[in-house]
Amino acid sequence: MFKQFSKYVFPSVLAMFISSLYVIVDGIFVGKGVGDLALGAVNLILPLSISFFGIATMFAVGGGTLISSYFGRNKIEEGVMIFRQAFKFLVILSFFISLIGVLFADKIVIILGATENMKSMATTYLRYYALFCIPNIIGIALNSFIRNDGNPKLAMISTILGALTNVLLDYIFIFIFNWGIKGAAIATGLGQIITILIILLHFILKKGHLSFKNVKLNFNIIKEFSKIGFPSFFAEITFSIIIFFINLILVKVGGESGIVAFSIINYLTTNIYMILLGLAFGVQPLISYNLGAKNYKSMIIYYRMTIVTTVIINLVFWLVCYFFGIKIISFFSQNTEIINIAYKGLNIINTAFFLIGINLSTTIYYQSIEISYASNIICIMRSIIFLPIVLFIFSKYFGINGVWISMTISEFLTLITSAYFFRIKDSTFNAVENIRRSLTTKIKI
Repeated sequence: MFKQFSKYVFPSVLAMFISSLYVIVDGIFVGKGVGDLALGAVNLILPLSISFFGIATMFAVGGGTLISSYFGRNKIEEGVMIFRQAFKFLVILSFFISLIGVLFADKIVIILGATENMKSMATTYLRYYALFCIPNIIGIALNSFIRNDGNPKLAMISTILGALTNVLLDYIFIFIFNWGIKGAAIATGLGQIITILIILLHFILKKGHLSFKNVKLNFNIIKEFSKIGFPSFFAEITFSIIIFFINLILVKVGGESGIVAFSIINYLTTNIYMILLGLAFGVQPLISYNLGAKNYKSMIIYYRMTIVTTVIINLVFWLVCYFFGIKIISFFSQNTEIINIAYKGLNIINTAFFLIGINLSTTIYYQSIEISYASNIICIMRSIIFLPIVLFIFSKYFGINGVWISMTISEFLTLITSAYFFRIKDSTFNAVENIRRSLTTKIKI
């Protein structure tokens, strides 16, 4: 089991790690090549870009969960049909998202809280970023689909090469072509196109069961995998909402310096969040497959492996940031005030990620065993119930330090509340019994 766990999780975590490193390098290039205000502008768009990622993972993980579950029951044709439905619907949806982002970028950045100084750069970044919504969303989704189709290594390679392409183009567009903040957005889009081209090898060389074919959209099927996949979207939206709320409060208690400092923190903590997400997504095919195979004990063991791994990863990240944080932050900005604010905030916020890792892994686990309502409730507690209340109270009495500590407290409240209402062993047993009673949706081909 550990060998299987490593086979799926290691490529996914490594791919997310490399991908998140390009996010950090992207931030360094923006900070050095465009300026501190540009960092703040990109940070304002971050909730939206995370939402796009969430849309992709909603269909990829929702569809992927059903695909792996059907493959586990040796129902290959049904699994392939799920993929084709999800892919076609995602292409159509991403087109309309791209159109809205391009046409209404100036209005969207105002809603996101752009200050007058940041408005122009934020609009430019969003408009060019939205131009590449289709490859951005499709690339993320296909990466997850081929992982569910038994090809985690190619998923890893495609992500890494896409990220490296992004870094190279970042340097060229910002420092050589002097395209400024739009260069960073274009580089991200072109990097994702490279990712898609590599993923297509899986289908061209017929490395798995999945294949492309035009199908008539079946909204019953779309509804089914959307319901299962919604917690993935909600998990990403949760992170977006958290950043959005903190941005709004920081404008009041920390000003533009606080926003810029938080943007640097986000560049760094996005690294650990992506790794934790890669871990949860990496183990998802194994859990879903064992659900289909009705293997209760293996599902529980894989969940425990995931939790232990999240704690180890977070401990390493916390130690690196504590001892080398000042040096790392100075790559983004030379402003002493911003560096000091960011370093203190980073080390406080990092304590939250021990809890975020557990909550995130639990969210994806419930999704993988098709108990999506539990995942949704956990996400609601994290972003809509606990965080706004804690953030408002602590920022009022403790200022910017209250902002930093609010994530840890809200995640802790989520953890103990979800542990009280939901029990992993009972939920897993019920999920397996549902499979045994064949209560899952029948797919008509």
